[in-house]
Amino acid sequence: MKGSDKRQKQTASTTPGVPPGNTGITGLAAFSDNYIWLIRNGSLAAVVDPGQAAPVLQALQQQKLQLRAILLTHHHNDHVGGVTELVERTGATVFGPAGETLPHCDRRLVEGDQVALPELDLNLEVIDVPGHTAGHIAYAGRAGGVAPLVFCGDTLFATGCGRLFEGTPDQMTESLGKLAALPDDTRVYCAHEYTLSNIRWAKVVEPDNGALAQWHDQAQALRDSGTPTVPTTLALEREVNPFLRTDEPAVAAAAVTHAGRALATRTEVFAALREWKNSFK
Repeated sequence: MKGSDKRQKQTASTTPGVPPGNTGITGLAAFSDNYIWLIRNGSLAAVVDPGQAAPVLQALQQQKLQLRAILLTHHHNDHVGGVTELVERTGATVFGPAGETLPHCDRRLVEGDQVALPELDLNLEVIDVPGHTAGHIAYAGRAGGVAPLVFCGDTLFATGCGRLFEGTPDQMTESLGKLAALPDDTRVYCAHEYTLSNIRWAKVVEPDNGALAQWHDQAQALRDSGTPTVPTTLALEREVNPFLRTDEPAVAAAAVTHAGRALATRTEVFAALREWKNSFK
């Protein structure tokens, strides 16, 4: 979401055996809690969801990189606000969802499409994940020496998920199911630092979840040191994220108690959880 220009400490994932800084994925802080993911391979780069141009241009200059591609997950301005300036300054090719209105897009994508950029060690498959917006997509595969991974925008967060601005609970339940079906070691590159707030709510939903309590301590330590909590992994998300645990009896029971009514399906449990999280203080 939009906010101040407060900057957070950057982090990077690099490939074993490759000199640090030469290949990998770095989170560039934008607004108050956004991450723009910078994919680097040698002197070439791509970015995911650049809501602001300035952090990207600064990184390109400091690291002496050429921006070749921009990957977009959905149309919200805090994910696309920097696209026009970046295209004008770098000539980068823009990839984005076919079903959304974007400031610029050279290649429109739907589920099953591939984005293959060998010069960036990037090979990603597109997954349709409507819910947060009607045409939201995710990119799963390999990039900058990191695999498996998924760039999921605002669909799946660390210990949370996106609000339903345009989609339905049915759509979001299906979208989260697609992401949850990816391999356990998939790194989840979401677009916001919402983790501690999400954990605080998740602990109310599932207070006896030992993995969640441990993750809370780890996440708090990361934030206290100025380090991002993301990427996480799908294995962790399945252990701690209520939105991926709607089949768990404790999670379903908590949703029923909060809703004050019977919930017959996973979608109904999800909808009750999402409504609960929307109003959680």
